[in-house]
Amino acid sequence: MKLKITTIGNSAGVILPKDLLARLRLGKGDELYALETPDGIKLTVFDPELARQMEVAEQVMRNRRSLLNKLAQ
Repeated sequence: MKLKITTIGNSAGVILPKDLLARLRLGKGDELYALETPDGIKLTVFDPELARQMEVAEQVMRNRRSLLNKLAQ
């Protein structure tokens, strides 16, 4: 899909067509992430920082399961 850069106030921006927003399940106010990949820039709704934090949290929960069970009681 070809997108055109346009002027928005004193900045530049890209207008996302409604069908692309629907496919990404995005609406006004939602966040979109631009990730640099070996093939170029990838736009995604996936937050890589949140995913990294969740991996750490899951590892802590696995390693400290007995402590978490005691805290939950």
